Amino acid sequence: MQRPSNSDIPPDLAAKLGENVPRYTSYPTAPHFHSGVDAQTVHGWLESVETGSEISLYLHVPYCDKLCWFCACHTKQTRHYAPVAMFLRSLHAEIEAVARIVRGKGRVRAVHFGGGSPTMLRPGDIVALAKRLRVEFELLDEASVSVEIEPNDMDEARLDALAEIGMTRASLGVQDFDLKVQKAINREQSFELTKQVVDRVRARGVKSVNLDLLYGLPYQTLDSIGMTVEQALTLTPERVALFGYAHVPWFKKHQTMIDETWLPNSAQRLAQSRLAAQMMEAAGYVPIGLDHFAKRDDSLTMAAKTGQLRRNFQGYTEDQCETLIGFGPSSVSRYRQGYAQNIVATGEYEKVVSAGQLAAARGIEFSRDDRARGWVIERLMCDFSFSAIELVERFGDCGEKLLLQASRLATAASGELLQLQGDHFVVPIETRPVVRTVAAKFDKFLQGGTARHSLAV
Repeated sequence: MQRPSNSDIPPDLAAKLGENVPRYTSYPTAPHFHSGVDAQTVHGWLESVETGSEISLYLHVPYCDKLCWFCACHTKQTRHYAPVAMFLRSLHAEIEAVARIVRGKGRVRAVHFGGGSPTMLRPGDIVALAKRLRVEFELLDEASVSVEIEPNDMDEARLDALAEIGMTRASLGVQDFDLKVQKAINREQSFELTKQVVDRVRARGVKSVNLDLLYGLPYQTLDSIGMTVEQALTLTPERVALFGYAHVPWFKKHQTMIDETWLPNSAQRLAQSRLAAQMMEAAGYVPIGLDHFAKRDDSLTMAAKTGQLRRNFQGYTEDQCETLIGFGPSSVSRYRQGYAQNIVATGEYEKVVSAGQLAAARGIEFSRDDRARGWVIERLMCDFSFSAIELVERFGDCGEKLLLQASRLATAASGELLQLQGDHFVVPIETRPVVRTVAAKFDKFLQGGTARHSLAV
């Protein structure tokens, strides 16, 4: 396979690689959440959940036993289990408080354990937490249970516990198998260890394995990316997420441990992502949105084919639930009315929920304009296109205003960012690596805002 080089990147595309834009896992984006949405607001939103509706649950574990320097998640390192045990008591209390409000209404379609490192929990605590969810909520028989796994945490007892709670999808962080890269990000994890965990997960009946890979890491080259993808594909994962490393040391101070001179430049990042994508497509994986790949018979592929692909804070998903309730510090919930984020500081979170209160501290209520713009941005991120007719049918006058904006964008940029094809506005194939830049054109909050973001690619 011919490897992409910096010289075959179109000049107009290369100029956009260094732009800093949101990742658009939500709209409006988190920097624009405010304290006007609080626990009282969220109490009302929970009360309005419709009886018989389907909901999703996300549980955020804000601890790791070792801090990876590339990580931008809300987490902290601890070498002792006592803080984790204290947090778990608070998490159980929050689950009970929310369940009291929505009990008998929504049925749970999906559960996602994230963090941090949810697999640093002791086996008994993993099982107890899952039992608490089943006691407080009605889980559908076919509900999916996804768990983010740190392979270095895993042992037979934890694997047995994950099997006992009915895990249906295991998501393993890989990043890069090159030892020099691993040492530079403080995350040493051999291919052999990763393979052992994948094999043992599958031996316990789990049918779906996702691997998370990163490009743009310190010391990464086309050779190391190629080697990592080649090894990852031997594990035949059902899904692969290929994320660009977000270097945001102003947001996460531990990223200052990574010397910026070690990082590949924007053009090199694009070449790395293109090589990885080419290798995965050559192996039969279907590209999903901006940065996911899946087997042809995977439910994510089916969702993409039928126009039902969605995007949330975990990335691309087939989850169609209107309500996603987040538990744990910093977790974000989505309701019909808007977004709400829990208190970020773990100590403050524990104090509030232990008193029987909801943990929501900030968020944003959707305006009609927000809903229209959010729909356009999500469709661009998922499908690289949106229907002009559907836009107006869904959002009326708000849709018409955005339709005019899209027409101007297509005309002004000579089709570079957006083209009108029939009744659809379409992102050209050569521009799709920077689709976040196209989506940003419809973000009314971005211009004049003070929030800082990661690179477009």
